[in-house]
Formats: sequence, structure tokens, C-alpha cells
Amino acid sequence: VQLQASGGGLVQPGGSLRLSCAASGSIFSAYVMGWYRQAPGNRRELVARITSGGSTGYADSVKGRFTISRDNAKNTVYLQMNSLKPEDTAVYYCNKEPPLRAFWGQGTQVTVSS
Repeated sequence: VQLQASGGGLVQPGGSLRLSCAASGSIFSAYVMGWYRQAPGNRRELVARITSGGSTGYADSVKGRFTISRDNAKNTVYLQMNSLKPEDTAVYYCNKEPPLRAFWGQGTQVTVSS
């Protein structure tokens, strides 16, 4: 399975971005998927997860601001990020939850700065 994250960029505090993760492979719909992020000097952390049936979970730091969703027909998982803060600056990745080493892609950079 190849996972390609996209949609990152530079945004001002309080702004929004929508990340997408397109997956190849016919069994995507069966996976629990997660969005992860890694800021410089920090460990990679899980910020949101979604089951095959659409149940979601969030890290406390993003709860109420981020929304994870998926379209199994398109083999795509999304992360809508609102009310962005400078501390959300990181490289964002998607992967299974729990992650598989072989599925880590390059990620997409999100920078929140004025």
C-alpha cells in the first residue's frame, strides 16, 4: 500500500487547511487509519484516528479543532484542521493505526505562522 499525504502549506494562526491521504490497494476500507504529526525535535504523535465504520478519536491537543473523515470509495482519508495554532506546525503523515513502518510516506508540511 502506498500512502501519499497532501494539502499542507503555510497558514496564519486561526486559519484552516484540509489534508488528504490517498491510498493504493484494495483493502484500504478495512483499515483503521490515523493522521500523525512530527514537529522538529519531537516524537511522531497520533493526532486523529478513524475506524472503517467511521468512529473517530482525537488527541486532546486537537480535539474540537480537527476533524478526520474518510471516503472508502476513493481510498482517501482527510484531516480538516481549523483554528490552527503555531504549535500545530509539523510534518503530517497518514498511516494505519497502529502504524506500519512500510507505510510511512513523505508527509506534508504544515506551517502556522504570521
